Amino acid sequence: MVTSLDFQQMLRGAALRVTRPRVAVLNAVHAHPHADTDSIIGAVRQDLPGVSRQAVYDVLHALTAVRLVRRIEPPGSVARYESRVGDNHHHVVCRSCGVIADVDCAVGEAPCLTASDDSGFVIDEAEVVYRGLCPDCSTAGKS
Repeated sequence: MVTSLDFQQMLRGAALRVTRPRVAVLNAVHAHPHADTDSIIGAVRQDLPGVSRQAVYDVLHALTAVRLVRRIEPPGSVARYESRVGDNHHHVVCRSCGVIADVDCAVGEAPCLTASDDSGFVIDEAEVVYRGLCPDCSTAGKS
């Protein structure tokens, strides 16, 4: 379990000032993997009722910029945030309910996939989104 002191160390390590909103947002992202912004705002407001939407957006932007959180945008979904950073994992998304789960890199180190033509880019990340039905939706469809 990650503690408030861990979050403070993470912020300092990224050369960010430790503030209550930053700690609260980090806590919310760690506690709610793949949460959208509204869910994160709701979680943060449980600890800091007066925090503004804009403050949470600003913190998410700052944390993403220093790679303490990762912003993902699965096709057909709003932006989501996760605390699993530093690797090149992928995601599986339920077509029915929208639940998202992590999928480890298919093969090798980042990037997991090799582009057939990199167009001169130095590629450092590849993203794959798997789609299907989660266990709950799959079971519900059979009943």
